[in-house]
Amino acid sequence: MSKFMSRSQLTILTNICLIEDLETQRVVMQYRSPEENRWSGYAFPGGHVENGESFAESVIREIYEETGLTIQNPQLVGIKNWPLDTGERYIVVCYKATEFTGNLQSSEEGEVSWVQKDQIPNLDLAYDMLPLMEMMEAPDKSEFFYRHRTEDGWEKEIF
Repeated sequence: MSKFMSRSQLTILTNICLIEDLETQRVVMQYRSPEENRWSGYAFPGGHVENGESFAESVIREIYEETGLTIQNPQLVGIKNWPLDTGERYIVVCYKATEFTGNLQSSEEGEVSWVQKDQIPNLDLAYDMLPLMEMMEAPDKSEFFYRHRTEDGWEKEIF
């Protein structure tokens, strides 16, 4: 086994995007039903990175597919990641976008809506959505890491 292979690990690459209308202080939230999603509840839209596309291209594509909005200049604001029981690593590349065009429309991935930013804590949020949002908006934080599972969830660290 080569030195490179011993240091590599299989990864699942995804993205998520906080889309904010700065004039109205509203953000796009997507509701994922518990019947169809392990990570259910309200969360920011996003999806998987496809082979051959950049992270930025993937978030632009996913946001359009899931919301009908075309985002411009998405800003990388952090990484969320954790080890899987299979030995793989799950990586979520976190973006924020304040420039967009189009009209909001839901998809088979979930219902999307504009929500006042200060009302987000009152929603039925997906697991750890609030601390993830706080990390995404903190200028001195850039990584949200789940070290391992505990009886009541995950042991998380924010760097």
